[in-house]
Amino acid sequence: MPTIGVAGLGRMGAAMAQRLIETGASVVVWNRSAEKCEPLRVRGATVAASPAALSSLCDVIITILTDAEAIETVYRGRDGLLSGAVAGKLFIEMSTVRPQTEQALARDVAAAGAAFVECPVGGTVGPALKGQLIGFAGGDAAAVERARPVLEALCRRFDHVGEVGAGSSFKLAINLPLAVYWQALGEAFALCEHLPIDRAKMIEIFQETSGAPNVLKARGATVAEALGGKALGPGFFDCDGMRKDLRTMIAEAGSKGYQLPVAGAALAVFDEASAAGWGGKDCMEMPTYTVKRGA
Repeated sequence: MPTIGVAGLGRMGAAMAQRLIETGASVVVWNRSAEKCEPLRVRGATVAASPAALSSLCDVIITILTDAEAIETVYRGRDGLLSGAVAGKLFIEMSTVRPQTEQALARDVAAAGAAFVECPVGGTVGPALKGQLIGFAGGDAAAVERARPVLEALCRRFDHVGEVGAGSSFKLAINLPLAVYWQALGEAFALCEHLPIDRAKMIEIFQETSGAPNVLKARGATVAEALGGKALGPGFFDCDGMRKDLRTMIAEAGSKGYQLPVAGAALAVFDEASAAGWGGKDCMEMPTYTVKRGA
């Protein structure tokens, strides 16, 4: 396994770095907030002083960043990943952004003599720690094949879905039904909130019906706890993150001549929840917000 750098140590980036360390890889990390590097340093990672330092130390560089603005800063900014000699290196970009952002970045990486693969992933922190993510790789076949050992360490499956930009399109597409589902589930609960049924039992019934996607079958007990008033703590995939993704979906669809009215309606409720202080809560708490909102 080559030396792997990870830039961007949010919950997912930190989990992926930890997973790579546990597989025996030599890992270098960088984050704008340096304190987030410390738990990984204790586990054996090397901490780079800047993105430029990270790219100089590594053969493969993974980035998983908040948005296009963060990508601009980390790659193209002063002491950015591309500010030094990176010819021959491989960049694997895993952020959830619009395809055009990845395509523009791929051109700049190629101009610097390096290879580029985009591979946004489906899954949260738990699957990331176990190497059980699902990846959507975009790039030329040779670059994707070169990235395979790293992606196989992180993903239970990944698919090469096309050229750069295709992975971003796929990631936005798979997140859209999930965002809408959390809002729809809250509205469904509003119809039976008055019934004398224990919330865990109510979730159990939902899980056995055609209205239950995989996420409810896997996380139903947690949703029931939230409905019962238990505080879940910081979200693995929080409401503000989903708001960003919904805005990105709507903008991308608009650029192709489509409207997303259902996604727009869901975004309006997520925006309302964020304004009410729910932005940092897990999306699994959105059904609770919807029920309380109507009480």
